[in-house]
Amino acid sequence: MFMLSGIGALLNVFATRLARVGDQADQLSAGPCDDILAFRLRSLRRRSQALDFAVLAAALAAALTCASVFVLFLAALADRPAAVLLFALFGGAIVLTMLAITCFVGEMLLASRGVRRAVDQSIDTSPELETGA
Repeated sequence: MFMLSGIGALLNVFATRLARVGDQADQLSAGPCDDILAFRLRSLRRRSQALDFAVLAAALAAALTCASVFVLFLAALADRPAAVLLFALFGGAIVLTMLAITCFVGEMLLASRGVRRAVDQSIDTSPELETGA
């Protein structure tokens, strides 16, 4: 059950990040498109794809966790061993959870790279730096 709680918390974080990316994309696509805007929209698309994969992997991990609990109950009712199936289901859930976290880290790296790029562009076009103030 702790695994399901953790995956649920991850899904909440992923959904919040995905909503923020969507809001940014909506805001940017409302205006006229130039090269910089097109680049930022492509960056947001890559971030949303990484988050999509993270959500999919986490949801599948939750499903495999539920399936392993179900198999555990069925094995207890039937008084039959299910160690191999439990190992496969729960092991798959753990691998998918690690994949979800890896996709999330990728999205965070894309986001931080975008922030650094925006800061660099702001510094390069800052009037105070050009006038020496």
